[in-house]
Amino acid sequence: MNPSHTDAGRGDTSWGGARQGPAGDPSAPPDAAGASGWTFLTNHAHVLVALARDPDTRLRDVAVLVGITERSVQSIVADLEAADYLQRVRVGRRNRYQVDPSGPLRHPAERDHAVGELLGVFTTGPAPSSEASDEASAAHR
Repeated sequence: MNPSHTDAGRGDTSWGGARQGPAGDPSAPPDAAGASGWTFLTNHAHVLVALARDPDTRLRDVAVLVGITERSVQSIVADLEAADYLQRVRVGRRNRYQVDPSGPLRHPAERDHAVGELLGVFTTGPAPSSEASDEASAAHR
């Protein structure tokens, strides 16, 4: 059974539902999120943060970073575009992603806060290690 982006929203499943370690590596021991089965941020938030940090990144690299399938990332990007949180701009043969920080958070309890506030917390300072993205890039060369 292929997980949809809603299945992957728990952050603890892969093909067949096996728990995974950091960055989706099934051979690594589960991290704190994998052990308990939930995280504070959804995969939608993880994808949005990844694209805000690096608007030129490939979706396959976002998938490795977030620990979900590339197809799930594509579905999440489509959701974010449809809700006007994200815009895809074609640059040559690649895509560049522009985040609209003015959109409200979706849950009624947080609707009085903008997405930009969330992004500000997670996009300032040094970006996370790009080792996982570099490995994904090398695998496809």
